[in-house]
Amino acid sequence: MRILHTMLRVGDLERSIGFYTEVLGMQLLRRQDYPEGKFTLAFLGYGDEAANTVLELTYNWGADHYELGTAFGHIAIEVDDVYQATEAIKARGGRIIRDAGPMNAGSTIIAFVADPDGYEIELIGAR
Repeated sequence: MRILHTMLRVGDLERSIGFYTEVLGMQLLRRQDYPEGKFTLAFLGYGDEAANTVLELTYNWGADHYELGTAFGHIAIEVDDVYQATEAIKARGGRIIRDAGPMNAGSTIIAFVADPDGYEIELIGAR
């Protein structure tokens, strides 16, 4: 068994695909419209779905935003250097919501960025 993907509902699919590809450097792996269900799915990631866990963006036609709720925490992405990653993300228009630095009560270097819908992504330094 393995984790295949994490699904997020988004209010503007093109904006979200742009964020994940242009700001976070993912690749759009596949995309499909489902006219009968009035939704579109887009799968993004850092490698082929056969070997990597990916992100599924779900756009329900006509929905432009969602209440994020309090149960969801964040998505975590490992990066070589959190300080460099946050600077690159800022330069590409990303919104850093917690600057790079040691985690609370620990020494692991982390940062947080928000996607266009407000979902949080934690950047964790490579171990």
